[in-house]
Amino acid sequence: MQQEMETLAKFVDTVVQFAVTYGFQILGALVFLVIGLKIAAWCGGKTMQLAERKDLDMTLAKFIGNVVKLVVVVFVVIITLGNFGITIAPLIALAGAGAFGATLAIQGPLSNYGAGLAIILARPFVVGNTITVKKTSGVVDEIKLAATVLVGEDGERITIPNKQIVGEILTNSHGHRVVQTKLCIAEAGDAERAIDHLRRTLGGIPELGEGPAPQVGIHDFTYGGVVIGLRFWVPSQKYFQIRYAVNQAVLGALAASGIRLMPAVPAAVVAAPLTADEEEREQEGI
Repeated sequence: MQQEMETLAKFVDTVVQFAVTYGFQILGALVFLVIGLKIAAWCGGKTMQLAERKDLDMTLAKFIGNVVKLVVVVFVVIITLGNFGITIAPLIALAGAGAFGATLAIQGPLSNYGAGLAIILARPFVVGNTITVKKTSGVVDEIKLAATVLVGEDGERITIPNKQIVGEILTNSHGHRVVQTKLCIAEAGDAERAIDHLRRTLGGIPELGEGPAPQVGIHDFTYGGVVIGLRFWVPSQKYFQIRYAVNQAVLGALAASGIRLMPAVPAAVVAAPLTADEEEREQEGI
């Protein structure tokens, strides 16, 4: 029992001696770390506000603010480790070796971050723009380092990895999307009259006045008819809603004017090969 008490007393003396020797140093380092993190957050916020006042894009302003915050945090951590008496040179070497190994292991995520950095700096689009990538369209809601988030017409959130955007054909139509429609009328039909009716119909739809003027004209010619093309811009958030309404209005205008739509003739019918009997009759002139 006496031996255990002596051991406990030695342990208490060691703890007290350590606290007296290093207590204020540790306490000071922790206080410095907390204050340094607060200062880092303040510097990042002020930098972002300054960038916004300079009319920089929100995404770019956030990125610059986060970079400043990260730099201040790194300096604070280095100084704090120094206060604890830890040499940072071996840690830097170890971090370099670890970063090299991590680069090989997580090439996919890193490529997304690199692509995200390129998007933020080059700014091919900003929040609020309508973009189309690989047949996927939506309004840009958020641009992160790893991915870009789009919002569809029905409120669905579409997350695209940034490496799938950089290097691909990107369409930025800002706040609108284009609708291209074709319809076929009989060859005997009055194409000019149909075009005039369609132009007046599209001109009477208020939502189509926000973008470029609608275009209507003879798009092409087909077997037994004329193809009329319609091209107009609609707000991205109401793409399908307005497109369906326009189609209904167009159909009603053609019906009211007595212009009949004709079904498209399948290519197989137009270019169908002659049978043996038909070839023989054609050679004989029958």
